[in-house]
Amino acid sequence: MHRASIHVKFYFTTPPMLDIPLDDLDLRILRVLQTDASLSNVELAARVFASAPTTMRRVRRLRDTGVIARQVAMLDVSKLGGSLTAIIEVTLDRQTAEDYVAFEAHVCAEPAVIQCYRVSPGPDFVVVAELTDMAAYDAFARRLFTGASNVRNVRTFFSTHRAKFEVNAPVAAKPA
Repeated sequence: MHRASIHVKFYFTTPPMLDIPLDDLDLRILRVLQTDASLSNVELAARVFASAPTTMRRVRRLRDTGVIARQVAMLDVSKLGGSLTAIIEVTLDRQTAEDYVAFEAHVCAEPAVIQCYRVSPGPDFVVVAELTDMAAYDAFARRLFTGASNVRNVRTFFSTHRAKFEVNAPVAAKPA
């Protein structure tokens, strides 16, 4: 028997041109927050073996520098009713930097799109969308791909089973 669950996660990113020094305490904080971001500062401090004020300063620094990008609730979509996961390969006619940016803006504005990747080799993009059913997918595909003048090819795969879904980034010590 499955019970409904909501998990809160942090997404971690490092700005591309900014090298943020992370020590062992920072890495422990990041690992614990990825597992359970709902912990109070006191609980977090106990788990990372630091004082509460130190932990709070570190978390604030990790947020301010963009290492912790945002805090979200991770939902189990199967508990929310019908769900259809579409994994979509898209090839564009023109592959200029401007065309890539325009396509990304077009696709990422769609609420059903939960992931969008520029990839190589093969198609130009892989897009993951979460929809309610096949009729919703059909409307989605017509809206996003049929009318787009620069889309050459679209190939869609539908998930029949999700064995794993994580948003956690590996948090490992940086080489010295």
